[in-house]
Amino acid sequence: MIELTALDKVDGNAIEALLDRAFGSDRHGRTAYRLRAGTKAIPTLSLAALEDGALIATIQCWPVVFTADDGRVVPITLLGPVAVEPERQRDGIGRMLMTACLDAAAREGLGDAIMLVGDPEYYTRFFGFSTDRTAGWRLPGPFEPRRLLARGAGVPAGDGTIGPRVTVTA
Repeated sequence: MIELTALDKVDGNAIEALLDRAFGSDRHGRTAYRLRAGTKAIPTLSLAALEDGALIATIQCWPVVFTADDGRVVPITLLGPVAVEPERQRDGIGRMLMTACLDAAAREGLGDAIMLVGDPEYYTRFFGFSTDRTAGWRLPGPFEPRRLLARGAGVPAGDGTIGPRVTVTA
């Protein structure tokens, strides 16, 4: 039986090893990592899937911000990575994590503006993400525009830059 738990209760080395297996050890150079630079994952939206005590999948969410060319500043939740053990992909574990994460985002009031960089055929079909409002967005690195997806009534349209939402505490 698969159990979902808070990601911060799982050994960090196990998480990193899973991410390497799912995405490769060169994953740190990807644009999504630049979007998360200097931030911490949102604990209530970052989950792990365990089976018989073994980590088999994770999902993480991060605080980012859209800074529009017209001066608007809109906080957004960046969803991802969604990592599933390669031999367990297509078992519905990623979908289970996505559903739990999106439900938690709605409960936490963070579901109005969620973005990700991912497979549009999957995330559009099952979770309602689209490119409808992301055409003018700029990211701090290369990306395929068709893979820049968002959902929620608060997703901003227009030209602007997505970057980390770093909060400073005194």
